[in-house]
Amino acid sequence: MCGVAKGSVRGGLLLGLAVVVALAATGVWNPFPGLWDWVDRSQPISEPDVVWQQRVGGTPRSVTIAGDTVVVEQRTRVESRSLATGDKLWERKADWSAVAGGDRDPVVAVGKLLVKGYELLDPTTGATRRRDDDAVAVWTYRNLLLDAHCTDATDCTLSAWDPRGTAPLWTAFLPGVHSGLLADNPGLRGTRRLTATRVDDGVAGPEPAPPLLGFPVDGRVHVVDTATGRVLQNVEPGQDERLSVVGGRMLRIVARSQDGSCYFAISARDPATGQEAWQRAGVNLRTADSAGCVQREDPQGARNVLIGVGPDGREAVIDGYDGRLLWVGEPNARLIAVDDRYAVFRAADKRSVVARELGTDRVLWTRPASGKAGAALTPYAAVVADEKPNRLVAVNPRTGRELAALRTSANALAVGPQGMIIGEGREIGYVRFGATGGGPAPPPGDGGIPGPGGPGSNPDDGGTCGPKRELCPDPADGKDG
Repeated sequence: MCGVAKGSVRGGLLLGLAVVVALAATGVWNPFPGLWDWVDRSQPISEPDVVWQQRVGGTPRSVTIAGDTVVVEQRTRVESRSLATGDKLWERKADWSAVAGGDRDPVVAVGKLLVKGYELLDPTTGATRRRDDDAVAVWTYRNLLLDAHCTDATDCTLSAWDPRGTAPLWTAFLPGVHSGLLADNPGLRGTRRLTATRVDDGVAGPEPAPPLLGFPVDGRVHVVDTATGRVLQNVEPGQDERLSVVGGRMLRIVARSQDGSCYFAISARDPATGQEAWQRAGVNLRTADSAGCVQREDPQGARNVLIGVGPDGREAVIDGYDGRLLWVGEPNARLIAVDDRYAVFRAADKRSVVARELGTDRVLWTRPASGKAGAALTPYAAVVADEKPNRLVAVNPRTGRELAALRTSANALAVGPQGMIIGEGREIGYVRFGATGGGPAPPPGDGGIPGPGGPGSNPDDGGTCGPKRELCPDPADGKDG
């Protein structure tokens, strides 16, 4: 009796399976896709849960919020997804991609390694807006796109474009830009960003183009004005020098070995006149290694500011334009994020992170954090990453008001006006800021980013007034007092 019962059950299961297969084959009813979706369903990557979570085709190399879309660069392809839903909008085969433009006019540059040229795609539709078949390098910014064409190794033309423009704004001659094909955003002589564990280096998206760029060519640095395309300087560094272009100045950084130590000196010059604007001695910009004080790295910093270490071991933020000390840390305090507006540092007690406004003594906010906390500053939020327990927190960079607080081991990949993308492996998700209390107001213009000279400079003149508005009259001039 027992054997008969077991045989009946087995027969019934086989008969039921045969019926399901027959129904699926005829299109009447197919439970298998839903069943597989249930088996393959991803676990939420954060608590509280994200607005949406999607699995992309490969581990992202970069993720950028571009208007109402999310552009995901992978090893051999790029895809765009809706920021609202996470649904895939389009996909293209590409070896590299980079986003140019701001919140209202983004474009996606894509290309293939070892192949000249690139395409500019609409991030929403994937349609080609402009195609170039000969460029060997592309640099992408919030307000500008640059490309380089070379007829031979010593004959190159640099062109500047509005991100959605159809004709160059200007062109300039350079005797080379490097050797070979360079794809997107090859290194220039500027500053190195501070990095943080679990925060992507490109979390802030494309930066505004600085007033001057330094192109390294055959051991020399060619300084180009990004407003006009004029080549202002063609400088060869001395034996002990490192050249860097920061805040509208050409920096000559000297590191000399003496008595078993490295001795540093900085001279900042106006590239247009060659005159020295400021100088400092004894500040280590972390350009040299310990072996003979050879300078192999750009100075640390961001946009128009530099990070240095004084003889007393205290960190400092220096205005690249005029050499002012914008912030000097307490002993054992550690700077973890900086831009032209703010400095975020771990306090000496390693129990909190603190934000200060540059150029003032004003503490903006303080948050409890471990001694391993990292941070990043973007135009829309300051992101703090901590561990044990793993946390990602986004706050208003000026007030410290909490915009999002997540229990997650995921990384912060991109920050936009109303939220951020986080990711772990192939999973990415969107976190909306202020989901319970209203999101932050988007900053005006290019994200509230000041021009060279740190706080107080005006970012709204399009670069035509000079770094300190020295070429434009004061709006108050001519008015009755």
